[in-house]
Amino acid sequence: MQTVTPKKKVKTVTFRSKFEQAVAVNLANNGIDFCYEQESINFVQPEKQRKYTPDFWLSNGVILEAKGVLTKEDREKHLWIKEQFPDLDIRFVFQNPNNKITKDSSTRYRDWADKHGFKWCKGGSIPRSWLGKIERPTRTNNR
Repeated sequence: MQTVTPKKKVKTVTFRSKFEQAVAVNLANNGIDFCYEQESINFVQPEKQRKYTPDFWLSNGVILEAKGVLTKEDREKHLWIKEQFPDLDIRFVFQNPNNKITKDSSTRYRDWADKHGFKWCKGGSIPRSWLGKIERPTRTNNR
């Protein structure tokens, strides 16, 4: 675990990875308000009640999921969440979007995201358009 105090934050936060820490510093240095793993979303994995805690929940409602590795379990989980909460705006920040989902697959992380309608970007370059005010209908599910 890494601890960081971004320029624009007073409170010290502990992150699960250096990559999540780098995303947080990028957001903070751009003056973006966000919460880190402070809210959870309950979802149902077939035959099993589960909980998803987004990495970054931006003040504009966008959820950023920082992924160095996109496992089969991660892919399944995000498809279930998308199905059960279609109004959530979950976007992936891939450390390397060109990584293959498995050693023998030709499908890259970005291909998987595109196929399933998830927006994505490469870790060090979060689009500014993701960080501003985003117009969308009011959410009806609980956070």
